[in-house]
Amino acid sequence: MQNNVYTYLKFVLFRDLENWSVSHLLGKDMGYTDKYSIVSIGEIIDKCQCPTEIKDDIQYKQITLKTNGGGAVLRGIKWGKDIGTKKQYIASDGQFIMSKIDARNGAFGIITKDLDGAVVTADFPLFDVNTTKIFPAYLALIASTKKFAQFAQSCSRGTTNRQRIDINLFLSQQIPLPSLSKQKVIVSAYEHKIQEAATLEDQAKQVEHNIEDYLLSELGIQHKDYPMSEPSMSIASEPQVEYNASQKQGSDMPASHHWTGEIKKEYKYLKFIRYKDIERWDCYNGELAIFTKLKQSPYSLVEIGTKYDFIRRNWDKKESKFRYVEIGAVDSLIGIVSAEELSTSKAPSRATQKIATGDLIIGTTRPYLKKFAVVSDKYNDCVCSSGFQVIAPSEAYNLSFLHEYLKSTIAIAQFELFMSGALYPAITASDLKKVLIPLPPLKVQNAIVEHINRQKLQVIELKQQSETLRKEALVEFEKEIFE
Repeated sequence: MQNNVYTYLKFVLFRDLENWSVSHLLGKDMGYTDKYSIVSIGEIIDKCQCPTEIKDDIQYKQITLKTNGGGAVLRGIKWGKDIGTKKQYIASDGQFIMSKIDARNGAFGIITKDLDGAVVTADFPLFDVNTTKIFPAYLALIASTKKFAQFAQSCSRGTTNRQRIDINLFLSQQIPLPSLSKQKVIVSAYEHKIQEAATLEDQAKQVEHNIEDYLLSELGIQHKDYPMSEPSMSIASEPQVEYNASQKQGSDMPASHHWTGEIKKEYKYLKFIRYKDIERWDCYNGELAIFTKLKQSPYSLVEIGTKYDFIRRNWDKKESKFRYVEIGAVDSLIGIVSAEELSTSKAPSRATQKIATGDLIIGTTRPYLKKFAVVSDKYNDCVCSSGFQVIAPSEAYNLSFLHEYLKSTIAIAQFELFMSGALYPAITASDLKKVLIPLPPLKVQNAIVEHINRQKLQVIELKQQSETLRKEALVEFEKEIFE
């Protein structure tokens, strides 16, 4: 008898109908290969209940789950007194964990050795894995696929932002289960490529680090991690030195004031300043390690405001649409990566100035340190955020050289020094112009930029190779378990 194939109708045997949800029934058909036996998740993992009462005087590791198959990672370590939910559950090495709320976004993982003993709330259910049937790493790989996340979405119930997965529906889902030896081969092949990708990423980070080492070396500056200052004082057990105040020391007091028998206290390390003399609220004392390092350079130290042309091209809003570059659209390595097309009538209040090819745009708020970019032809005539300061190109200097210098630790330390404000610390235009730079001749600037550009191309290539390997690893795994 010929089986009928329907485009829109799906038939389910009553004995397989454990839930009346249409989305769940459609989501169950994952398209797994028939090469391996199929088992329900509930046959290979068991819900674990290891409750504990959080005690104020104990420190606890906490876990968070990354979405899109990112797995379980350490969220932080807290004292019990700082943890609000006192009834929690202890995680153990090798357990499977999910987020009830973000399961639909692929928030699954395996508890690793470094997370053993961490605590989680009831929103992060834990499951013991039957390792006689399945390797935890193999289960984690299946759970990291997009199709699995789509299935988890079909098992989730509730309002849009607070949907929670139905555990029973989840446990009823079936997955392909090769032999343990085959699972090991599959996982090993995947992990081998992931490790290769991680090695390439480490190489890219090292080349990026070498860029700064090279730059500062060419400028004659010994490279270290530059602290904001070198504290040379301690106020612990601060001794007080008492002395009789003289009439001269009290000269600010009225002439009628008598100092007889009055004692004034002086501190060896603490320094007191009159309110009227306060110019800034930090501990800056005029002699920072950063400036000592800068003085090592054989090149003249100049404030960038004295050598570079800061410019502001006001946007007249004549066009009905415009392309907007916000601070978040800048990558520290690549430069500007996107420009959103917007209606002029709905322009953000920070969209105030135009940029042109060759400009250097400089992010001036703390969350966007190193958000500096030289504008390419692709973003010519865009509008940018008022959070940028803009320097125009000139034949007298190489703006790419300034760009690389501003990203260096020694320049960022100066930004940190000048920044002010509590919620969104920023550097003002006048203070930005005070940032010091050792300025070599233009010929040297050009040579430095040429060398750094070659290194940056190497970084981009290494990152692209790494990304390709990660994609290949997942594709090869999916080919093994999906039709």
